[in-house]
Amino acid sequence: MHELEQHLARLVAHDTTSRRSNLALIADVEAHLDAHGVAHQRVPSPDGTRAGLIARIGPPVEGGVVLSAHTDCVPVEGQPWSQDPFRLQRDGDRLTGRGTTDMKGFLATVLAAVPAMVRAELARPVLLALSYDEEVGTLGAPDLVAALLATQPRPAAVLVGEPTELRVVTAHKGVRVITTQVEGRDGHSSQPQRAANAVAAAAHLAVAIDELARAHREAAIDPRFDPPYTTFNLAMVEGGQAINIVPRSCTLRWEYRPVPADDSEAILEQVRHLAEQQVVPALRADTGTGGVRFRVEAVARALTADDGPAEPLARRISGDSQPAGTVPFGTDGGHFQAAGLSTVVWGPGSIAQAHQPDEWIARSQLEACAAGLERLIDDLRR
Repeated sequence: MHELEQHLARLVAHDTTSRRSNLALIADVEAHLDAHGVAHQRVPSPDGTRAGLIARIGPPVEGGVVLSAHTDCVPVEGQPWSQDPFRLQRDGDRLTGRGTTDMKGFLATVLAAVPAMVRAELARPVLLALSYDEEVGTLGAPDLVAALLATQPRPAAVLVGEPTELRVVTAHKGVRVITTQVEGRDGHSSQPQRAANAVAAAAHLAVAIDELARAHREAAIDPRFDPPYTTFNLAMVEGGQAINIVPRSCTLRWEYRPVPADDSEAILEQVRHLAEQQVVPALRADTGTGGVRFRVEAVARALTADDGPAEPLARRISGDSQPAGTVPFGTDGGHFQAAGLSTVVWGPGSIAQAHQPDEWIARSQLEACAAGLERLIDDLRR
């Protein structure tokens, strides 16, 4: 098996489903870096069960390039896999396994390039930045970016290796995941006037969010995206105990994905205002009790095109001369850009294969990515 495939097989073998520990995979990467004399540091999660990783290959000078990858993957439960998802299989040009496209294929390509990076006597460094829990809202990225800037010379550009089929992507939407908790007063269903129905209040709020979603859809402000507007998803509603009890509590989980031009914080404040002005008064009408609380579970920052060195660099190493692309999914890239670092998304594989049963990546895509990393090494020699 080719060295690149060996790295990918080891990465796939680690079940790093989001919110599970990735420490075994991090240790595997550390062992590879140790074998080539590359210094590294962990960035532990608050509870210590997961970690990000930072490594530098090359001199401690400014102007380097960050190669960013997340180490987690999405679950396989409930999907009709035809094989063990955590065992890499090859069928012609296809390499199949969970995370091959999103995004262990890129990480495997980077690891395979480490010996060449070490030998190259770089004038500017390559910085590896590996995160955890990207799939559940880029949770590991903020601390990773902060640690990178605190411990390393400031880099010039960031390449986030999410699957773009090696097209240069300069913008994507953000993501906010919200849990809304409605608390009322329970009571006998024969006397609803003595209670405060939390399910009804949550339904009222859900309708208001759906109306807000319709308004954004009609505005359609950013034709670069498909769809060209901020989207909303009312994902889960849980509440009630029995048919003859007015429900005391209800939980609504929802998300929105703002285009870069929309103010993500302002959208949440608009929903809070709707709750305060419409939902809570109706909830309290009979008993004077009840309330609505919002908790932000995850935030992925939007990425916007910048005039920094990342896009020209990505074009030099990829040969991509098409107009810069956009993607509708979020990445860790927005957190790097928010810290003032020029950032693009550029990586092997297609998002069409990500999160699917029998997820696969074309080996030809990994080979093309490897060739791009060779050109990056040449670029950093100067």
